[in-house]
Amino acid sequence: MTLKALALGVVALMMSFQLAASDNHADAWQALRDGNAVLMMRHALAPGTGDPANFKLGDCSTQRNLNEAGRAQARSWKPFLAEHGITEARVYSSQWCRCMDTATEMNVGEVTGWPPLNSFFQNRSSEPRQTRETIDGVNAMADGQPIILVSHQVNTTALTGIYPASNEGVILALPLSDSPEILARVAPGK
Repeated sequence: MTLKALALGVVALMMSFQLAASDNHADAWQALRDGNAVLMMRHALAPGTGDPANFKLGDCSTQRNLNEAGRAQARSWKPFLAEHGITEARVYSSQWCRCMDTATEMNVGEVTGWPPLNSFFQNRSSEPRQTRETIDGVNAMADGQPIILVSHQVNTTALTGIYPASNEGVILALPLSDSPEILARVAPGK
């Protein structure tokens, strides 16, 4: 086999993997549109780790917040979702300012603060209870527009086993379970 033939074979193989991946994503987006999946995402870029010692819920001046790049990341979801047929959604968010701001900047629906999505980074003992409340709460939601959950790395990792980047989402099959079926990892620009 010549080097040229080998190179063409590698290119063909890579293209087939990309086609398979895009087909899988198409199915994931369809499931989200049809109400058979949920999008859970980590908030957009908010430099730093955890929260300051003087953290107060409802007081953004005491929290780690989105920077301008993070706000732009959050705004990039609206056209990205529209490309996939989602122009409106039910949006639930951690009550932390960086999550509420991400959800608001997405501009795809009214944002509802939901305590099970709040970070348990500082209090890991809350992880099992909050994860169970998220699973049960999502599974109890009525049919309707697609569901988007804006939360934190620790919450997403606890439910999915995935360590998401800032502004990255995971489309999960419904009903949720302790080991949810991951349909796709998605983010604008990826």
